[in-house]
Amino acid sequence: MPPEPQQFASDNYAGICPEAWAAMDAANRGSVPAYGEDPWTKRAADAFRTLFETDAADVFFAFNGTAANALALASLCQSYHSVICSASAHVETDECGAPEFFSNGSKLLVVASPDGKLDPALIRSVATGRSDIHFPKPRVVTITQPTETGQLYSLAEIRAIAATCRDLGLRLHMDGARFANACASLGCSPADMTWKAGVDLLCFGGTKNGMAAGEAILFFDAALAEDFGYRCKQAGQLASKMRFLSAPWVGVLEGGAWLRHAAHANACAQRLAAAVADVSAFALMFPVAANAVFLRAAPEHLEALRTRGWRFYTFIGGGARFMFAWDSDPARIEALARDIRAVAGCEAAAA
Repeated sequence: MPPEPQQFASDNYAGICPEAWAAMDAANRGSVPAYGEDPWTKRAADAFRTLFETDAADVFFAFNGTAANALALASLCQSYHSVICSASAHVETDECGAPEFFSNGSKLLVVASPDGKLDPALIRSVATGRSDIHFPKPRVVTITQPTETGQLYSLAEIRAIAATCRDLGLRLHMDGARFANACASLGCSPADMTWKAGVDLLCFGGTKNGMAAGEAILFFDAALAEDFGYRCKQAGQLASKMRFLSAPWVGVLEGGAWLRHAAHANACAQRLAAAVADVSAFALMFPVAANAVFLRAAPEHLEALRTRGWRFYTFIGGGARFMFAWDSDPARIEALARDIRAVAGCEAAAA
């Protein structure tokens, strides 16, 4: 079948990057033990420990981000606990109640913030608002890096949130579905953005950065990982042929492809934003900090863009969201920019 023209509705649209594909091909040779007892899984876990500059991390692999986040939060909570998150957090809006299900009922306490970011004051307000036995006891704070609006927590902001969590006796979880994009944008090491800043647990996304499937769950305190393997098994996340979940990580981590691909995706977002910066009919909703561009436009302009064949989502704030991936083609970005300008009546300006 001929390929469809590239779209930017989601970075999940992208195929498998060459490094992940080559590693899967290499892993597809011979017979190796199942259920994570293979050399590829050990090599991938060691690659994570090297990348994060710690031998203390326990590493697990799941098929997708929903399972990774839900099981990670469940490992930190009892059923009577609660998790503080942004109102736009993926765990609240897009995981079909999975965190509550796998934790046997831990409640999500949502906090409204315009850019999807939490801060120490918001966290403290929710965590200390009630302490009676009739209210689910706050236990965890989860932050998304980058957020669903494409914004970034600075290292100083993460450290401040972590300090607040420690002061309140809370654990800090990071949903890093696009963690690589955050690292590329901030120019920091993975260690500096996680355990060195006070993060207890990270879900590191691979699917959105060039893998077919697979997320890594990193516990920076091994004590928190007790019996986590049983959770994975019970939830259907223990792959029998685990090498095909872990080998792609070897491919993208060992040669640095994870960061190169993320940097490319971020640069593509900046390319589109710059190309339409003077188009008042398509205004930026949020600063472009990673690989997402949100553009607010009149409904008729959005519909006209769809009529020209472009796919995009409008589930956050009503504007068009464009996401860029490891394989985003600059020529297609230019085509999108031209159509945006045409729809807005800027053909003359573009010429």
